[in-house]
Amino acid sequence: MKIAIIGATGMVGSVMIKVLNEGKYIPTSSIEKIIPVASEKSIGKDISFKNATYKVVGMDEALKQNPEIVLFSAGSEVSKEFAPRFVERGCVVIDNSSAWRMDDSIPLVVPEVNGHVIKVNDKLIANPNCSTLQMVVALAPLHTKYRIKRIVVSTYQSVTGTGAKAYKQLMDERQGISGMKVYPHPIDLNVFPHGGTFEPDGYTTEEIKLVNETRKILGDSSIAITATVVRVPVTGGHSESVNLEFYNEFLIEDVLSILTTMPGLVIQDDVEKAVYPMPKYAEGRDDVFVGRIRRDASIPNGLNLWVVADNLRKGAATNAVQIAALMLEKEFIKI
Repeated sequence: MKIAIIGATGMVGSVMIKVLNEGKYIPTSSIEKIIPVASEKSIGKDISFKNATYKVVGMDEALKQNPEIVLFSAGSEVSKEFAPRFVERGCVVIDNSSAWRMDDSIPLVVPEVNGHVIKVNDKLIANPNCSTLQMVVALAPLHTKYRIKRIVVSTYQSVTGTGAKAYKQLMDERQGISGMKVYPHPIDLNVFPHGGTFEPDGYTTEEIKLVNETRKILGDSSIAITATVVRVPVTGGHSESVNLEFYNEFLIEDVLSILTTMPGLVIQDDVEKAVYPMPKYAEGRDDVFVGRIRRDASIPNGLNLWVVADNLRKGAATNAVQIAALMLEKEFIKI
């Protein structure tokens, strides 16, 4: 089996290769080779995989090699142009950009939550936004049991969600270096409520993604959702304060029991010992972590959660590889 990684030299693409090399979801023995793809300036660079070295190639060369699986993480414009061309060749494309997420004909998938929506003839699958993805892992089992009426979410998002240049801006500022500025303000020792671009209604594109993608993944357009996205000077992952209002009554002990059984979700909730999720300790892990689980006494059937995950792994790269693994397991990808 050949797997192409589009955007292989970027932050998410590099983690995709790392996750594949770990062999946890797709055995490395089943991968004949990887095809690292990047922009023209990166062509010819060396990428290591399975104790072998591969040269970064351009898009046309990748198309010629006809890989069985193509993992895209190179931005929506690249995906819009090239994903259909790979699909035409019979490749399965899993796209990490926003290009196809809200297309009604394209599945938007978190395997633990709604892997069942992928059908045998689906050749293009959308990977959700990182902040949406981690939230729905925690919310899905609760929605099934109690039905969510309203979500109020505030995110505290790592600079790695913006990319390598944003990470460099943070590190430069910490060292007193005057370098390229990706953000409109200093990020070190600062937070700002600005992720994506502002729309006429005052919400940002990142906030709108949280609303629309959550409804699509949970399969319920009636959920009222409002979001505020905040960028913070951390590198390990995204954190979210999530306030829920359910239609049905609940007991906290039942909520804990339900969350305990959710695949890919880890409860860290022992406030007497100062145990709760933090991005510093989520970094490098594939799980979604939830804590500070407590009733919101200000409304009927209200619940507060604190949700944390590594945005480059479960929030992007790992989820894409898990989608591919699920399709292989169902034999929707022939090798």
